[in-house]
Amino acid sequence: MLGPVKYRSIFISDVHLGTVDSQVNLLLDFLESTECESLYLVGDIIDMRKLKDAVYWPKENSELINLVFRKAKRGTRVVYIPGNHDAALRGYVGNHVNGVELKDEDVHVTAQGQRLLVIHGDCLDEVVSNMDWLERLGDNLYAMLMVMSRYYLYIRRLFGYSYWSFAAFIKYKFKEAVKYIERFESAAARLSLERGFDGIVCGHIHHPNKRDHGEVQYLNTGDWVEHCTALVEDETGQLFLINWLEMKAMLEREKESFPDQRVA
Repeated sequence: MLGPVKYRSIFISDVHLGTVDSQVNLLLDFLESTECESLYLVGDIIDMRKLKDAVYWPKENSELINLVFRKAKRGTRVVYIPGNHDAALRGYVGNHVNGVELKDEDVHVTAQGQRLLVIHGDCLDEVVSNMDWLERLGDNLYAMLMVMSRYYLYIRRLFGYSYWSFAAFIKYKFKEAVKYIERFESAAARLSLERGFDGIVCGHIHHPNKRDHGEVQYLNTGDWVEHCTALVEDETGQLFLINWLEMKAMLEREKESFPDQRVA
């Protein structure tokens, strides 16, 4: 039987626990199927903004948090860097909660010696524009888009199709959204360069990407609302952006190829 996939480091962000659209079950699958030395929670893990308006907290949310605590207890270094949707936790920066470190930012050194600045990314909003693109598009319009995506996903499941984000597909049709993403990436890369890092790891904009940006590497973890992606580092220090849906399908094929060997 195939065991968990082992990584040196895993980076995830923008889970938005407390919202209907959080793909918490898929994230549970991912974290239960992997092991790592360091786990970075790069902001907006809990959507405290939404929880102020209405409490939506399925049992899977608590299961996810307990799983993270168990990983920390078993020796995984877990770092939580709050974002703008869980900014209330910034008041606890410098503390440990059940083995989880709360930090404003962190510096991750890869196995190859690369120094990466790890931030959520909302600090760049003022540099890029006065507000993020979701606010410019309008919270109500974005909420409507997510509702449409929800119904589209329901129909796909009725016909036996896997998860696919209609919202993400439509979002990238807006030129203003694409321009904002480009400006954000440039600002993030510039910040990394100015502070003397080899690259930057961030989230915030729900757009997974891994690319060289001039002299530095830009690494965006994506999200677990629209994309279900994570940034991972293997034992050699190589960094990969993975889509859990694609990876899960691959692992299931491998399990079929290597069934349990039972002894009579």
